[in-house]
Amino acid sequence: MEWKDLLLILIGSITGFINTVAGGGTVIIMPFLILFMGLPPSVANGTNRIGVFTQTIFSAWGFKSKGQTPFVLGVKKSILLGLTAFLGAMIGSKLAIEIPDRLYNRILSIVMVLVLVLTLWKPKAPQAFLEDQKKGYSLALIALFFVGAYAGFIQAGTGLLLILSLSYFCNLTLVQSNAIKTLIVFIFSIGTIAVFAYNNKIDYYYGILLGIGNGLGGWVASRWSVKKGDRFIQIFMIVAVCLMAFKLWVL
Repeated sequence: MEWKDLLLILIGSITGFINTVAGGGTVIIMPFLILFMGLPPSVANGTNRIGVFTQTIFSAWGFKSKGQTPFVLGVKKSILLGLTAFLGAMIGSKLAIEIPDRLYNRILSIVMVLVLVLTLWKPKAPQAFLEDQKKGYSLALIALFFVGAYAGFIQAGTGLLLILSLSYFCNLTLVQSNAIKTLIVFIFSIGTIAVFAYNNKIDYYYGILLGIGNGLGGWVASRWSVKKGDRFIQIFMIVAVCLMAFKLWVL
């Protein structure tokens, strides 16, 4: 194992921590895989999915150890959200075989800032959602299909979009949204990995190293974020989105 392999594990731990607490770690790991590990952009995109998949397993374990279950909405409802995102992710992954251009990255940076504004503003869910949870859940299913499609196309910022959608439509706290987020990402990652693998867009050696790092970072972050609560997650989201938007704009 070379020094750059060890560095990949370290960077993976950092991005796993960021992804679990809020989201945006992909913006760090993608340039690293491309510039330092020499992977083509499309292969870097696919390889990153191995790390994200592994991270969700350890994150869910960490949340559970702190009393936060990924099935906060119930087993059936929680899994159905994941399957809806899975369908969207399959479509997005097929589009992702062609790496988005510079203009797309700039548009994405603007979208992430808007997500941050909505998260900090945290618009109160309409009374209709609070009184009719079935309606709010139905809208969450629609939202997660599109979030899944986005996640399949490019992973960056997916965690932020999931937290925003779940907290708004399902009236969950940020910590609860973070816990169920791990289950949803786990489910749709199965689909994205399958698409990238079928198209030979995954470097499995680097993927395993990244998975080790992501798993470690996800475990630590999940336990720590529950302890710190919503305020900690909010602050972390501010930093993550600002860095991500800047990085995407200058790419």
